[in-house]
Amino acid sequence: MTSTQKNIPLLLMRVRELMMRNFRPILTEWNLTEQQWRILRALYESKTLEPRELCDICCILSPSMAGILKRMEELNLIVKVPSKLDKRRVLVEIYPGVESMVKKILEANMKAYDAFAKQIGENLLIELEANLVSVLQKQAELEESMD
Repeated sequence: MTSTQKNIPLLLMRVRELMMRNFRPILTEWNLTEQQWRILRALYESKTLEPRELCDICCILSPSMAGILKRMEELNLIVKVPSKLDKRRVLVEIYPGVESMVKKILEANMKAYDAFAKQIGENLLIELEANLVSVLQKQAELEESMD
């Protein structure tokens, strides 16, 4: 194996790219970027989130998030509402009616995911997901023990 093949961050990027080839056409069909999709999916699952929560969930840096949310608001994909508890805080929600679009994208993504799983093997994908979750859990435990 060459040193490039042993480079785990690069391998993770290659696997991500391989997977995203299955989903990008779906997002393109709906005129969505990957970042916009991650935000819509997070909001669909959680209903209402603060921008900083979206940053954490969607792995998007705060300066980028501000611009993405602004564009999404202009496209009527999301709406920003003041917090009822603290008017200085802003909450983000899916724009009314966008949920049906998200459901359709989720259905198409599930079909694409199933096709990808059949190509490379469902067990391999299950193992990959389990291993990635284990790494994240281990890191969270380490960080928690340092606090």
